[in-house]
Amino acid sequence: MIDLHCHSTVSDGALPPREVVRLAAQNGCRLLALTDHDHTGGIAEARAEAVLHGIRLISGVEISVTWRGGTVHIVGLDFDEHDAALQTLLAKVRGGRIERLRQMSEKLAKKGIEGAFDGAMVLAAANPEMVSRTHLAEFLLQQGIVRNKQQAFTKYLGEGKCACVPHRWADLEAAVNAITGAGGIAVVAHPMRYDLSATARRALLTEFREAGGRAVEVHSGSCSLGDRLNYALMAERFDLWASAGSDFHREGAYGGILGACPELPPLCEPVWAHFREPFCH
Repeated sequence: MIDLHCHSTVSDGALPPREVVRLAAQNGCRLLALTDHDHTGGIAEARAEAVLHGIRLISGVEISVTWRGGTVHIVGLDFDEHDAALQTLLAKVRGGRIERLRQMSEKLAKKGIEGAFDGAMVLAAANPEMVSRTHLAEFLLQQGIVRNKQQAFTKYLGEGKCACVPHRWADLEAAVNAITGAGGIAVVAHPMRYDLSATARRALLTEFREAGGRAVEVHSGSCSLGDRLNYALMAERFDLWASAGSDFHREGAYGGILGACPELPPLCEPVWAHFREPFCH
């Protein structure tokens, strides 16, 4: 079993890195990458735990990228997490989160919802530089303002909603260069989730490939067999290797089963065959 996309409390997951590894081991995982948003701080803890369970732990990160005015995510795999240029880029991306939260909270206050900034920061206290819209959504849920987190996004926090503040993340080329410069492989994360036309999707993969990107997630979360086949064909068309990840954040919600991604379609060239130490599945 392989899982090259999952999250811990270092970003917006529910479990600490060591517990992510333990759960992956319980589910039969043999190759795992912890890919927290814009942060590599959980890798050392996860790697130490992985040794205890006989899991091969690959360094990972999920970088937030602004592309054509929207947000896409680029996963980095099998890189040197101590690389200075990569860490500089990640720190820069993280630095914009608190200011964005402040601006969104001010918009909520104009709608009569007070205390959002402080409330979200309390929820993100374990790692405040990784505060996100998810913490605002949790605050709105705790205050009884919304029935669930999804409603927080559809009513207040989502693109085009009253409290949304567009944020400029990393540039696509800069993110890919930082990953490859650190010796890693850049991967387009969950391409089936982006609200893009077929033309825009092809443009994204073209620009990504031209920047030095080498892989795309053919499987992500709980996507369908149809999605896997569609992106397997697209990977072949753009000469991209195939990756697979659960995008696990917490049990029972958001993402697939940690450590238990389905097999890739036979036509795929798996990304793990191109790691610095190739993995034989």
